[in-house]
Amino acid sequence: MSKVKKLRLCDWVLVFATTFILASGIQLEATDSRSIVWVWIHVIIGCLFFANIIWHLYLHFGWESWIQRLRKQKSPVTRWLAIFALLTMISAFVTLFHWAGSYTHSPIGGIHGKIGFVFLALAIGHTVKRIKFFKFTRKS
Repeated sequence: MSKVKKLRLCDWVLVFATTFILASGIQLEATDSRSIVWVWIHVIIGCLFFANIIWHLYLHFGWESWIQRLRKQKSPVTRWLAIFALLTMISAFVTLFHWAGSYTHSPIGGIHGKIGFVFLALAIGHTVKRIKFFKFTRKS
């Protein structure tokens, strides 16, 4: 499979993952994370989501010097997207450790939710800007 086809597949998976992580995040915010099952669903979707983000970055940059390449991006939105992805991931670990010890919604969970929503808004904007890439062209 060519790099472009892999990237297109990865991007489509990210579109679906974004939809599911957003829906589960809204559900957790609406219910104050009272359902253990929904929290674990959110954690699993989040792990798959971030694994696909790593794959996406790998397809663009390979394994070398991601930080330098992200810092050199012309688009400030892409740079902010990377920053908020990192903040979301860090706060996710802190939130998960707290939640696993108490099974209660915490202020750090609320902060994680807000950071995550900003990240998802940036990710949606990042996708919309590149929407033409998602259109398949037929070869005659």
